[in-house]
Amino acid sequence: MHTKKRPVPKSAADGFTLLIPQPSDSPDDPLNWDAFTKHTILGVVIACSFLPDYGSVTGAVTFSLQAKEYGNTPDIVNHSQSGNQFMVGAGGTVAVILSAYFGRLPVLFWFMVGALATALGQALSHGFMGFFIPRDVNGFFSGIAQGGGLMFIKDLFFHHEQARKINLWQSCVILSPFMGPLLASFMTIQLSWRWPFHIYSMETGLALLGVVVFGRETYYDRRRSQSVNQWRTGRMGNTFAQAMLRSLHILQKPVVVLVLIYYICIFAWLVAINATLPMILTEQYGFGSKQIGFMYFAPVLAAILAYLIGHWLHDLLAHAYTSRNHGRFDPESQLIIVWLAIPFMVSGLVIVGFALGRNYHYMLVALGWAFYTFGVIVNSASVNMYLLNSYPEASPEVGMWINFAPTAGGFIISYFQVQWVSGVGAEVAFGTQAAICLAVFSIVAVLQLFGRRLREVGEELNF
Repeated sequence: MHTKKRPVPKSAADGFTLLIPQPSDSPDDPLNWDAFTKHTILGVVIACSFLPDYGSVTGAVTFSLQAKEYGNTPDIVNHSQSGNQFMVGAGGTVAVILSAYFGRLPVLFWFMVGALATALGQALSHGFMGFFIPRDVNGFFSGIAQGGGLMFIKDLFFHHEQARKINLWQSCVILSPFMGPLLASFMTIQLSWRWPFHIYSMETGLALLGVVVFGRETYYDRRRSQSVNQWRTGRMGNTFAQAMLRSLHILQKPVVVLVLIYYICIFAWLVAINATLPMILTEQYGFGSKQIGFMYFAPVLAAILAYLIGHWLHDLLAHAYTSRNHGRFDPESQLIIVWLAIPFMVSGLVIVGFALGRNYHYMLVALGWAFYTFGVIVNSASVNMYLLNSYPEASPEVGMWINFAPTAGGFIISYFQVQWVSGVGAEVAFGTQAAICLAVFSIVAVLQLFGRRLREVGEELNF
């Protein structure tokens, strides 16, 4: 009697790293594509992901010039930016749902077309409402790659490659809201406030061109061994109702809910600070566009440093954890690095609060801002990897919620951040934010101790 031999598991080029997930034998499987194709697509996704926050916070340094032209107060003009930020999260959510039905590439293409049209609309607008409407709608369309970045990385790369790709993508996403106002502040010294939005439109057009030239469908359904490219043949992996419900099913998992609560409470302050700090600096230190532009170098340098450290540290700590546990890998190993990030986030917010509250030198504000930014970026890649490893089959939905949650939180806080600081003082406002970051760190400890059990209680998704 002959027994059927089991296929030998495929390994990486080093000969001993097991490939997870196991690639099929089909050339249509994105995991089988060459490194150049994979990284070119990743580059296009990063370029598209860079745009929404870059364009959103660009308005943080143009509000005073716009207020003069529109005859409004700077705070009213700032509402257009807050609305744009919220729509970035909402647009990413809708895009991920649609991509589970139509595929990644067509949704990415059409959303980027919408992003270009509305980017041009806000740059060429007349009157406040003429600017407000395309600006908010632009947030909706531009959020596609930011909300769905994880699904592209999961589609293209094996498990052992994902930490560094996520760190690169996440670092660029968090770097983007600093680069927008940094460049805009120098542009507006001699040029109209419209020029930063013209440049943003050009960047959006280049990203769309990248999608057209280099874009490929990356969704490959391993349950049915077929690609979503075959959608037109009627052999689609998800019905439209299933695509809608996937995003709700993931919220039934205790681990996901806990991580989202944690992420909102440590990330939302970054969104709010980026949107409102130029206004505070202008009022308190009398800063002009040039001074605000130089201030943004602090978080930019912190973001670059966080990426370089995270590039090696995420893999190193996960490998050390696996070796200590006799080769067993748990997603909770990705949370070890959060212990490094928390002190930077808490101390950064405290320094900003004391510097503003006691009118210390503005370089202390820059230092605190850099500390907090460094901690958030190091923390973000860790949290993204944890959820992706906990629910690998739900990478689009995980990415969607982890993008939407802090964006929505930052949108809400942006509306009252300036009034909060002026009402109770910067020390109390930023000290409260630091205390919240420290308090929710207990969620990380709970996940490290009981995360495996909570995942068992939540059961598998079985999409």
